[in-house]
Amino acid sequence: MLNLIQTEFLKLRRRKFIWLMLLASILMPLIGIFYFSASGTAEISPMKFYKWTAFSYTPWIILPIVLGMLCTMLMYDENQNDMLKQLWIIPISKMRYFFSKFAIVFFYSICFMLFASVGSILAGVLTEIISLTADSVLFLFIKCLEIGILVPFAMIPVLAVAASQKGYILPVCVTIVYTFLGFILLMINMYIHPLSSMTAILVRNIQGVDLIAPIHLGKAFLCIGIWGIVSTVWANCMLKKRK
Repeated sequence: MLNLIQTEFLKLRRRKFIWLMLLASILMPLIGIFYFSASGTAEISPMKFYKWTAFSYTPWIILPIVLGMLCTMLMYDENQNDMLKQLWIIPISKMRYFFSKFAIVFFYSICFMLFASVGSILAGVLTEIISLTADSVLFLFIKCLEIGILVPFAMIPVLAVAASQKGYILPVCVTIVYTFLGFILLMINMYIHPLSSMTAILVRNIQGVDLIAPIHLGKAFLCIGIWGIVSTVWANCMLKKRK
């Protein structure tokens, strides 16, 4: 398993587009600079600034779409080069193959959110929009780490779809629909869609964020767990059918 993960990391060196996608992590900090500069507000709390730059659209939309694209690329390249046929000949366990891809998505997600946290701090301090405090910085890094860990588990269904397909069109379409559906269902029922449940977990202790109903952490984790297990089993079945 560790050899597979190491191989996946080595292959990333040839994929420049994956590194370019990290730039999306500083999109909201840049927008935050223009938004708060234009608002002309004299004093802005670090928490209010971070809610814009790191806790809003980044975990809800930007990161899920980026991870969906990453899942698609990780699976599609090997289908294009017929590398899967060579792997099955060795042979390699289908589940080890699947979880080696998940490990890449997991580490990439953490790096993405750490970039977002550093970008938020630099955007706030260099433009003098906020004044840093130790508590606010610690909260930002812990919350970004929490986001980076949770979102990959909520994206397992997309990884399963990418593993079941030889092409990239369906996984890309599923990524977009899946992401925006999670955003919409957050306001209807937080415990149906994994991304909605993930968002409910994340905002539970962020000041000034109110949802339509009290947050039930057990239901949220159960939703993510059920979707993850079902998707993994389905991906295993689909990979076994592949030749």
